[in-house]
Amino acid sequence: GTIDKYMGDCIMAFWNAPMDVPAHARRACEAALAMHAKLAALNETWQAEAKAQGRSLPLIEIGTGLNTGPCVVGNMGSTLRVDYTVLGDDVNLASRLEGQSKTYGVRVIIGPRTRELAPDFAALELDLLRVKGKQLPVRIYALLDSPEAAKGEAFLALQKEHDAMLAAYRRQDWQAVHGALPRLADLGAPWRLAKLYHLYDERVAAYLAHPPGADWDGVHVAESK
Repeated sequence: GTIDKYMGDCIMAFWNAPMDVPAHARRACEAALAMHAKLAALNETWQAEAKAQGRSLPLIEIGTGLNTGPCVVGNMGSTLRVDYTVLGDDVNLASRLEGQSKTYGVRVIIGPRTRELAPDFAALELDLLRVKGKQLPVRIYALLDSPEAAKGEAFLALQKEHDAMLAAYRRQDWQAVHGALPRLADLGAPWRLAKLYHLYDERVAAYLAHPPGADWDGVHVAESK
């Protein structure tokens, strides 16, 4: 990938420019998973160092958003300043997906085209989401693990029950969703999905109190970027 810029505590990067990158969506997924694996190792080192010094240290957490689509790539700016960068609607969506990682409690969120181009990675559909500044909803996914992990019994069991829960959610079978969530929290423990299922538990409680109506399309509207 090409590192575009550093923005405070954020790193922006893109693939497939300035030179063609075969399977660029897969490369991006691999990079995201590698970054989080490295962070886990760093957290262990930092925690051990802090403990040896008699200090407490919070875990460092990051979120990642990946999206794939057409955009404008090249030298942008004026005669006073030029920056080689990418611009476009799909670039903006990647940023919105990163922001939603905190809401859903997952490390990496990917857009539908990225999922389409990297279908064998371990990923779960999260939601039909209308992000800030968008009218049309987008189907978003949590990228959890490698293609090898996607073949394992643990992930396949999680995926089966998760997909069934989402189907129940979209047909407004709130009791079925509520009943599935404790089991899903256990199955999702290796991928730290407790916050995701707590989120759905809160939604179900809200919909039981205030049903969305027969014309509900299953779309959730993001309240933050």
